[in-house]
Amino acid sequence: GILQYVEHPSLTAARKGFVDELKKEGYIEGKNLKLDYENAQGDVSIAQTISKQFVNNEVDMIFAISTSSAQSAYNATKEIPIVFTAVTDPVAAGIANSFESSGNNVTGMSDMVSMTEQIALLQEIVPSIRNIGVIYNTSEANSIVQVDELKAAAKESNLEVKEISITTVNEINQNLNSAIGSIDALYAPTDNTVASAYDLVGNICVNKKVPILCGEEAGVSKGGLCSIGIDYFKLGKEAGYKAAEILNGKAPIDIEISTLSDMSITINTDVV
Repeated sequence: GILQYVEHPSLTAARKGFVDELKKEGYIEGKNLKLDYENAQGDVSIAQTISKQFVNNEVDMIFAISTSSAQSAYNATKEIPIVFTAVTDPVAAGIANSFESSGNNVTGMSDMVSMTEQIALLQEIVPSIRNIGVIYNTSEANSIVQVDELKAAAKESNLEVKEISITTVNEINQNLNSAIGSIDALYAPTDNTVASAYDLVGNICVNKKVPILCGEEAGVSKGGLCSIGIDYFKLGKEAGYKAAEILNGKAPIDIEISTLSDMSITINTDVV
């Protein structure tokens, strides 16, 4: 069972990478592999329903794409193996004891990247920045982790942080427009709600000439200035490799949770 929390390019790329790697490992859809793909459309209650459905259908494994998906799957079963991807901090999310071993039926790939390096990139391009806003959904555990890391990194760089909190996509327009005049730049983390509205966030910031530091490359193409992040297709492929290990008999508890070491820098020269 594949549970994707919301439709946007990075999560979709991770899903494609996962299926691609399973095929490489000999698990081919329609031959010896059956995939049940479901999308929660950004709704936690739907993610929970899908997870329970997977459990009732006795799937052999759940592939959870995003923190909310992984949490929903873990809440639904402590027995069926769960492989996740695009989860920033699985320990803070409550689905793993540590990166070395989850201690349970979960393993996967984290999309955590260095906030210090991200801020350094932004300051190198726009040295005049004194404060930075961050827009995020307060109900997403992965986003809260990133905001805390941003605050710590910003303090080291003598930057002030202004939080722009939202709970739904519908709040983005009003809340961001209300804050846009008091920030020199905006950080858009790998937040599922924000990612589903990159076009809106990008348009607002471009019109006000406020540069956006993006947690992922997908945001740069929608009006962001720069990003130092990871390739989500590769992230999905690594998760697929872990899934193949489980299908071959290994237990999730014995498979380390990993991050990608190679980062890519993307700069949008149209908004510099």
